[in-house]
Amino acid sequence: MIAIPSGRVWIATGHTDMRCGMQSLALKIQESFKRDPHGGDLYIFRGRRGDLVKILWHDGLGTSLYAKRLDRGKFIWPSAAGGVVSISAAQMAYMLEGIDWRNPQLTWRPQSAG
Repeated sequence: MIAIPSGRVWIATGHTDMRCGMQSLALKIQESFKRDPHGGDLYIFRGRRGDLVKILWHDGLGTSLYAKRLDRGKFIWPSAAGGVVSISAAQMAYMLEGIDWRNPQLTWRPQSAG
């Protein structure tokens, strides 16, 4: 389980080569996004097909790389061409569950209390 740090959550827009490991993704953060990959923020990358994400996080002691693949569907991703987009921890939780984090909707609401 990822304990959400006091830092921010960043989505790397576009698609990323999912063969990349920790060092390659950290280098991408540093060179392409001009951010410190060891600053405590979470960075989320998505593959070309859209069903796999990798999350890179440095907790102060070391770097962690998490991966999640959806069995059905695709992760909702911003349409910007390059760079990073900041989202909240709640939006990240929606995204990792395969829910549209931009506009979450209730799927069912009770009609009566009794």
